[in-house]
Amino acid sequence: MSPAPPQNRGPPRRRPDQNRNQDRNSAPRFVKNMRWGVAHIYSSYNNTIITITDITGTETIARSSGGQIVKSDRLESSPSAAMGAVKKVAEICKEKGINGLYIRVRAKGGHNGPKSPGPGAQAAIRSLSRIGMRIGKIEEVTPEPHNGCRAKGGRRGRRV
Repeated sequence: MSPAPPQNRGPPRRRPDQNRNQDRNSAPRFVKNMRWGVAHIYSSYNNTIITITDITGTETIARSSGGQIVKSDRLESSPSAAMGAVKKVAEICKEKGINGLYIRVRAKGGHNGPKSPGPGAQAAIRSLSRIGMRIGKIEEVTPEPHNGCRAKGGRRGRRV
């Protein structure tokens, strides 16, 4: 009776001279064909506007707003409207080959407007990453007054 053929028992063993820490210490893998754009998210308490431009900011690639997504005026600034606008914009970006975004969030700001972004800003950023866009850097670019115009409300402020 002849001996049974050897059975395949999984992958071959590593030799001790091979680098064992190769997987742990390797640098994070980056996608080689990354094309970056800039997502300008303007989020006020009345609307959320999302504009995607190229890196220089000169050429607009895609844009959408909460008002294009919902029917009612009061829902334009809602997180769900912002998510719908992001979905629309991300689709156009993927068609044009952009797969990474730097994000610039802006509120109304200035000498009279609120300095905090509206409710759609955070929802827009979260849905951008959920859709699969690579997010590079998030910066807040709300304009700050340097004591220019006199603020409204008179000398003693607004009395409620």
